[in-house]
Amino acid sequence: MSGFEFSIPAHRHRQGTAFVTSMSSTHHAKDLLQEVFGYSEFRPMQEDIIQQLMAGGNAFVLMPTGGGKSLCYQVPALLRQGTAIVISPLISLMHNQVHALQQSGVRAEYLNSSRSSADNWQIEQQLLRGELDLLYVAPERLVMPAFQQLLKRISVALFAIDEAHCVSQWGHDFREEYTQLDCLARSFPQVPRIALTATADELTRSEIVERLSLHDAPCFISSFDRANIHYSIFSGLNPAREHLLDFINGKHAGHSGIVYCTSRKDTESLAHWLASKNINAAPFHAGLSPETKHQTLTRFLTENDLVVVATIAFGMGIDKPDVRFVAHMNLPDCIESYYQETGRAGRDGLPADAWLHYSLADLAKLGKRINNAPVSEQIRQRKQYKLNAIHSLCEMPTCRRVRLLSYFGEQATRPCGNCDNCLHPPTTWNATLPARKALSAMARTREKFGAKHLTDVLLGKDNPKVVGFEHHKLSVFGIGKDDLTESQWLGLFRQLTALECIETNVDTFGLRMTPRGRSLMKGEFEIELRQIAAQAHKRERSARKRNAQPASDTNISHEDSPLWEALRAKRRALASELGIAPFMVFSDASLRSMIAVNPRNLDQFLEVEGVGKHKQAKFGEDFLNILSAFS
Repeated sequence: MSGFEFSIPAHRHRQGTAFVTSMSSTHHAKDLLQEVFGYSEFRPMQEDIIQQLMAGGNAFVLMPTGGGKSLCYQVPALLRQGTAIVISPLISLMHNQVHALQQSGVRAEYLNSSRSSADNWQIEQQLLRGELDLLYVAPERLVMPAFQQLLKRISVALFAIDEAHCVSQWGHDFREEYTQLDCLARSFPQVPRIALTATADELTRSEIVERLSLHDAPCFISSFDRANIHYSIFSGLNPAREHLLDFINGKHAGHSGIVYCTSRKDTESLAHWLASKNINAAPFHAGLSPETKHQTLTRFLTENDLVVVATIAFGMGIDKPDVRFVAHMNLPDCIESYYQETGRAGRDGLPADAWLHYSLADLAKLGKRINNAPVSEQIRQRKQYKLNAIHSLCEMPTCRRVRLLSYFGEQATRPCGNCDNCLHPPTTWNATLPARKALSAMARTREKFGAKHLTDVLLGKDNPKVVGFEHHKLSVFGIGKDDLTESQWLGLFRQLTALECIETNVDTFGLRMTPRGRSLMKGEFEIELRQIAAQAHKRERSARKRNAQPASDTNISHEDSPLWEALRAKRRALASELGIAPFMVFSDASLRSMIAVNPRNLDQFLEVEGVGKHKQAKFGEDFLNILSAFS
């Protein structure tokens, strides 16, 4: 294994037809973890998964973003004989992982359409000569007959199917080409396969197992809890972009972040507006030129303070560990999407924020999209269920994290203490009478109108639309003007939707009652809702300005700050020379570890988290010189 500067060949041998014993492979796996990746201990479940693959078995891994999925196949790929084939859906994901592995001395490459035919041919020759430890390919290439024949000419160590939820029609990111990956079980029955994903409910898991023929594979499910992420969800903020600006300036000035919008037009408009407010921001969406997208992606990976305003086309496969916040300007279509997208913040384990704003208009648009989608009624109902679930998450008055974990089948023992509802518990009130008035207004207007028009009727506003439909003559006209303000009535309609008392008519965008809503209107039960104070958002905004402290992405003391900046400058300079992202040299966690360990020589430099032998030899002297100068 000439790609390493240390001895591993003894780890990669067979005893007869079996691999090394479990005890021996465990020892070798830990040695390799330290020597190559610079970590002294495995995270929970990683070692068990590695042992499953080392024994020649299959595995299904469900582990959150930032939980260490990649090591589960990268370590056995280096220990087993042959080349590991990694199936990945995105070019950016292949590019980032391969370059990061190469910086640790691993012989990794990728084949995809971004490379020339000559380059791809050269990599195929390396594969045939046994010079690669890992090869990343797209599912479309994997199922090509020519590539299948190529694989039969080499020794395959294992198959790793990343983003495995893409195989499921029940999932949030279904991709047709993934359904053909069952060919691996037929064509290479003796080669272990591992499927990995960060998000999958029980129905999606079942389909992954079925479609990828993993019936004999144990399912390793890690905790979904990303305890370092603080969740905040808002509705009815007007204008929402001003609150976003307060949030960025208050907690994340000078930090990297992602802001998601639903349309290309909105991404460009918001990015330009943020830039006009002195935020380093850039748009990203599929309609931009390849050169512009490449430039923005490069800036995002190399700059420490860029805020990318993007559609959901941005983010998957970008392994940037120091994203300090992810914001959504609109409601995602399901909890899986929300969880995966917010999971791109704080991959380094340091404090990060997930900020979401939504409105009933978002709910109506998503509902209409579901209704018009060319899918079976069964799938349509499933998508509506998922939309209802995330709406419920938004309107609930209790711990957000408890609900998130429960959705994925994990039970939390207590509230998290790190979400908006835990830190600032909303008060609840008996909203039965106003709710019945709202439902009566819906009934009198024949359930054809949206929340804004119904609110105008309840408040007694004789505007042209109300008068035009003669709704000023109804008995419900003005019956709510002494109960709630306009923003409170709109909030009431949102919560009634979340409680499944009313629903959006996707054909008319109007609101209509459900059977549960009709029971409520008849007085058959009462409801408690979270209080919608008219001045709540203004008070929250003032409190955020008073109390906001920029979220520390370093936990570096004032005394160590000059050293920290010097280490970051060296990292940036080395990354620029190599044409890679700074975190591929060393992560922030590694730089913090350097300060804590304060190594004096190359041997001690290996004690730094994330420093393996290859990085020790490649970067050690540069960073030791800086540490020495500051000691």
